[in-house]
Amino acid sequence: MTLPMLDPDLLRAFLAVADHRSFTRAAARLNRTQSAVSMQIRRLEMRVAAELFRRNTTMVELTQAGESLVAYARRILALNEEAVGKLRQHRLEGRVRLGVMDDYGSHVLPSLLARFLTLYPRIHVEMETGLTSTMLGRLGESYDLVIAMHADGHGSGELLRLERPVWAASAEHQAWLVDPLPVALYPMGCLFRKWAIEALDAARRPWRLAFVSHNLATVEAVAAQGLAVTVVKSSFLPRSLRSLSPGDGLPALPGAEIRLHVAQDPTRAVAMLADHLREAFAAIPDELPIRRVQAP
Repeated sequence: MTLPMLDPDLLRAFLAVADHRSFTRAAARLNRTQSAVSMQIRRLEMRVAAELFRRNTTMVELTQAGESLVAYARRILALNEEAVGKLRQHRLEGRVRLGVMDDYGSHVLPSLLARFLTLYPRIHVEMETGLTSTMLGRLGESYDLVIAMHADGHGSGELLRLERPVWAASAEHQAWLVDPLPVALYPMGCLFRKWAIEALDAARRPWRLAFVSHNLATVEAVAAQGLAVTVVKSSFLPRSLRSLSPGDGLPALPGAEIRLHVAQDPTRAVAMLADHLREAFAAIPDELPIRRVQAP
């Protein structure tokens, strides 16, 4: 008896739903409609002759069969990617100039790039971290790809991930009770600086700019010493800081979107890295924070 083949496209849809526990979010990550993803899951369930998800009005859960399939699906897709990469790597070469925010450049991109460069060792990736708002104006001139942050619902490019900015301060001090509020922020052009100032002014909370730096770790270190409060992405909240809420007297901040911008007429190397980043970000669950590596 010939067993059915497991289509990689169906497995990608399955893992997207399994990771995000939502057909809607999985469809957004895969740039497909929810009905198309649902149809792919039904096709996969028919092939394996098992129900993979339990659905109700509030959540999507893996069945026992679905739990068993997750590890196999990841292995199959990883082997597929490795095989294709090995066959292509002797031909594919080039240079990719990538711009990204400091925190993503430090804590997310290194592992993603390591896997990509294992598959395509002849591609040279040059990554620059900093204020992505200034990088977007040089897309195509100085950068081939830019991973930038935008206000929720107000960005171009391709959505990779949603983020939640939060106020943060030392858990051992109470800088948020100081009047005027001391804040440690980034230079002009940073969205977090803009949002923080606008939120404080709208709430009529007196504040003063206590510290400014391009360096994320330095801003966090100042806040960790109790000298000021700052703003960070909730996914990257370091252990030295605690998040603050309106209950602590801090105004709410807008949501953020992380979007991928690709220069016009990308080379094959640029297109391959863009595809790799899309798939890698789609595998990051919305509910789980990205692992924050604490600096010594």
